[in-house]
Amino acid sequence: MEEIKNHFRYLVGGYYGVSLMDEYPLKEYVLRDIEDVIYAFQKTNPDVSFSYEEEKINVKEKVSSRVKLQDALIVLQEIEGPMDLVFMIQRRLKTDKK
Repeated sequence: MEEIKNHFRYLVGGYYGVSLMDEYPLKEYVLRDIEDVIYAFQKTNPDVSFSYEEEKINVKEKVSSRVKLQDALIVLQEIEGPMDLVFMIQRRLKTDKK
């Protein structure tokens, strides 16, 4: 049960991680794909109550940018997202670490 909730949290975190990548011109398309995955995840797990709106607020306010970007890498791998975006996120994580 907790594993399912954590999966949902990193999906939402990944959404916000991608949203931080303003320099990526096609991010709106990727965000839409991630949002579709989130809605599909909610449908496939109806026995677990997820409040997407509550989780969005929680992630937006309480999760660091670094964690959101790391979640984005996981989600992009899961949805087979664009590799150029993955490289941009990895580069940003390296430069933000310094």
